[in-house]
Amino acid sequence: MAHPDVRGNPCSSASATARDAAERALRLMMVFDAPPLAELDAAMAADPGWCLPHVMKAGFLLSLTEPALLPEADAHLSHARALATDATPRERTHLEAQQRVLEGRWREALRLWDGLLVEHPCDALALQWAQLWDFYRGDAPALRQRPARALPDWDEADPLYACVLGLWAFGLEECNLYPQAEEAGRRALALDPGVPWAVHAVTHVMEMQGRFEDGGAWLRQHQPHWAEGNGLACHLWWHKALFRLEGMDLVGALRLVDTHFTGAAMQITLNRVDAASLLWRLHLLGEDVAAHGRALVDGWTMPDDEAGHYAFNDVHRVLALLLAQELPRAEAWLARCAERALSATDAGRDNHAMAREVGLPLMRGLIALARGDADGAADLIAPVRGQAARFGGSHAQRDLIDLTLLAAAADGGRRSLGRALLNERTMAKPASPLTRHWAARLALPGEARA
Repeated sequence: MAHPDVRGNPCSSASATARDAAERALRLMMVFDAPPLAELDAAMAADPGWCLPHVMKAGFLLSLTEPALLPEADAHLSHARALATDATPRERTHLEAQQRVLEGRWREALRLWDGLLVEHPCDALALQWAQLWDFYRGDAPALRQRPARALPDWDEADPLYACVLGLWAFGLEECNLYPQAEEAGRRALALDPGVPWAVHAVTHVMEMQGRFEDGGAWLRQHQPHWAEGNGLACHLWWHKALFRLEGMDLVGALRLVDTHFTGAAMQITLNRVDAASLLWRLHLLGEDVAAHGRALVDGWTMPDDEAGHYAFNDVHRVLALLLAQELPRAEAWLARCAERALSATDAGRDNHAMAREVGLPLMRGLIALARGDADGAADLIAPVRGQAARFGGSHAQRDLIDLTLLAAAADGGRRSLGRALLNERTMAKPASPLTRHWAARLALPGEARA
């Protein structure tokens, strides 16, 4: 017998206590306020025969993109499968989707969630998970379309409505619909100021429009809701640093590095990725961050069997190694990633194609630049731009590719490429101190870039 949750989605647990705990865990996942593990444990204790909390715990672990967590996620999915006899079709679909994620078959998981949302558009769990894996795959249309299909069926009085509106806002931004994205993000925060994904969406709008002063003020305005103890805090500090870099406030950016991207703040790969990305941008601007790079690498365990799990993370590991002046280790990591991506084993994993098309040539280009071969780096990296979305992440994160190309063009003989990249940049947003810096590095007329 099915028992509806607060949105009418069918659940197999007759325990209101278990369902309430699972709902609290769901909200924690959507607002990144704290890990949901304690609430999921409470749901399991209240109803040991309910499979969904085990699926939710596996899904949360998988969403961290940490290969070391795969065995624990697998154990929870196996436990859920043993309990699935009495599960609802919706719960079994979630189980099968997370099994596909575990196997690296992300597109198959997303197809399952798409089908589920056609029948249950108010399944916030499916919306949240699908958004994360669309993001990891760089699928901007899906980031926008999926929440758009569901939102009209939601009650605005639902406590999670603002969270779903935030998902849509981010999808709109990644599809370059900036005014609509900002409106949706601001509306979400008017309903619930504690939705950092909406803060994040509007922050991205300001980044893409070159509004670096507005962006810094926006993050300060909402800082009480995200800066301490929130799972998005490190990433939003990263955005704050990007706004400072856009204004060429390198001292301010380095101060943020020293405050928010060292020590205990660097506990998970997602945070280390942001640190590597920020340090690489500073490196490209001529800052000596080798000591920061070494500290990042020293705290980042890199066992051989983790190479090739997710191309986006692999590239950032190579960045960290290059910043730490560990060129042989970076080359070895690239070799292990290539071996896995080009092997026939697990050929259906989405990451294999991502690595072959974007990750591997990008890592080769970064290593070429570190060796001093600026033209070789440009020749390897430039063809990747057109398909960079296949690599995952956001426009703002993938801007690292263009910034690296600008550095390669400035250091080598591909000045025409650098000019073209700056032309594209200044057509997209007003010239900033950062843009003018690159025009000067390329010895381009300043007035042409204004």
